[in-house]
Amino acid sequence: MNRLGLIGYPLSHSFSEKYFTEKFSTFGLANWSYHLFELARINELPALLNSHPDLVGLNVTIPFKEKVIPFLSHLDESAVVAAAVNTIRITWESGKPFLTGYNTDMYGFRESIKPLLKRNHQRALILGTGGAAKAVAAVLRQMQVEYLFVSRQPQPGQAGYHELNDAAVTNFPFIVNCTPAGMFPNEQTAPAIPYEFLTSANFLYDLVYNPAETVFLQKGKEKGALVMNGLDMLRLQAEKAWEIFSGSL
Repeated sequence: MNRLGLIGYPLSHSFSEKYFTEKFSTFGLANWSYHLFELARINELPALLNSHPDLVGLNVTIPFKEKVIPFLSHLDESAVVAAAVNTIRITWESGKPFLTGYNTDMYGFRESIKPLLKRNHQRALILGTGGAAKAVAAVLRQMQVEYLFVSRQPQPGQAGYHELNDAAVTNFPFIVNCTPAGMFPNEQTAPAIPYEFLTSANFLYDLVYNPAETVFLQKGKEKGALVMNGLDMLRLQAEKAWEIFSGSL
């Protein structure tokens, strides 16, 4: 059996589990399975690997996309560029795991925005500073889109939510939510940006996919902004992860 899984905390729901389980069923891949591994701390990873010698790959979600890096044997260029890992290929050598980290979030985000990004979307606000935000920033650098991180506890070179005003959402019309605000089961929450200043010139992208239309996106749509959730990104990154997992054998 070739076992795949997802590590994160908490894991109240999982797109990956449903996605891969359906893939295995559709294509008759009876020797593959997918499991959820809820880890309270990332230092529980070695014990997980020792107890599952049939693991050939892991997806990584909040809050471990950066914390997992010291546990890896090697980083693919995508993970180096993003400074975050969401996919791990596992090969076994003399009974010991060799872990290679990748970032497929970059691929998913880039391919999902390509058809929608307009000429006036060349400056962006990235809401959040975690692993997903770093992957988004890496893609925007590659696409030569200027960006500014927005954080509740801003570091030098970043903005605080309290600093956002009319000029901010006008001069940075592409706004990407990389925080869990609005995610099930906290659907009524939303990033604290000045929605009243949004216009049809804005593009709001939410990495959250459950619910399909978050309050963040609803407020953008009310102002005529272009909006998109993270489902396409998730599907695309999952397919790229599958290429990595299945090609490792």
